[in-house]
Amino acid sequence: MDKPWLTIIGIGEDGLAGLPDASRSALEQAEIVFGGPRHLSLAGVAAKGRPWPVPFDIAPVLECRGRPVVVLASGDPFHFGAGGSLAEHLEPGEWHGLPAPGVFSLAAARLGWRLEQIACLGLHAAPFARLRPYLGAGCRIIATLRDGAALAALAEWLTALGAGAMRMAVLERLGGAQERVRQARADSFGLTEIEAPVAVALCGADLPRGFGPANAPGRSEAEFAHDGQITKSPIRALTLAALAPRRGALLWDIGGGSGAVSVEWALAGGRACCIEPRADRLTNIRANIDAYGLSGLVKPIHGKAPEALAGLAEPDAVFIGGGASHELFETLWPLLPTAAQLVANAVTLETEALLTELHARHGGSLTRIEISEAAPLGRMRGWQSARPVVQWQVTR
Repeated sequence: MDKPWLTIIGIGEDGLAGLPDASRSALEQAEIVFGGPRHLSLAGVAAKGRPWPVPFDIAPVLECRGRPVVVLASGDPFHFGAGGSLAEHLEPGEWHGLPAPGVFSLAAARLGWRLEQIACLGLHAAPFARLRPYLGAGCRIIATLRDGAALAALAEWLTALGAGAMRMAVLERLGGAQERVRQARADSFGLTEIEAPVAVALCGADLPRGFGPANAPGRSEAEFAHDGQITKSPIRALTLAALAPRRGALLWDIGGGSGAVSVEWALAGGRACCIEPRADRLTNIRANIDAYGLSGLVKPIHGKAPEALAGLAEPDAVFIGGGASHELFETLWPLLPTAAQLVANAVTLETEALLTELHARHGGSLTRIEISEAAPLGRMRGWQSARPVVQWQVTR
């Protein structure tokens, strides 16, 4: 196209006064301007304005294809904004983006923080648990929130988690005449009349050393809800290393148990389908998913493989922690795409024999893992051995 029909403009709390000439020109030439009621008011577009439908839907914009249209969004439309949603449905020549400083940049500028060293999260519709992997002594986080009421709820959640000493900077209407920045602690939060748009900056400088979850696979079993059916911490660390998580990669976790492997895979940047045949264990799996805010990344599935594999997206890796059988492998092997990782753990002689046979047939590596832990032995201590685990790892 000679000229894009859609211009996606970032607008701040200073309205038209803060827009560059290119953004103002696009607004003047547009037939229709989409945005939230606040954006439309800040831009002063009058009758040309079209508020977003509730629930949010980009379909009205796409229906105007070919006409001069502007979409308004807060700050940078491609950072937790509508820009990315629109671009996914358009050809590159159809749209033009004109971002403004976003809330994260403005917040960092007010606080003097290095933006590249900060975790930036959008919590408009996400649970507070999404924060858990980033919490720790000295952490710095900036998060956008739905409204002012969410701040008190966040402070209560942090306090219940043991992070009552968290410093909270409440940033309201950044970039405009009504801008305000106020400070509080989570365990004594009492700020009121908080105006949207609002963000919070969290600083963990006062949190105790060692607070927060570890950032490496093999997290303690105490961090997961389970009924005893959980891959033990050191074995889980070795299993995740063998699976080699990569950002965006999909795992089939067959015989999920507690879901700990799926959760740790997702915390490493991937997505997972956690397949568990026992309905009673799905409760723990869901609890562990929710505890880390991973509901969009880990999908619990009640079913037994191989039947439960039907219709699932193609995996990048597969872990078999339980229920291994000849039938499962005969069905699974042809489903694996080239370069997919397969890791299976065995604790019984029967499954060990199966993995030994599969290793001879398909190659890969076969490892016997034996771990002992010091435990009381009379008045002294001795080594208490866990059941050995045989692990087969192969690349399709």
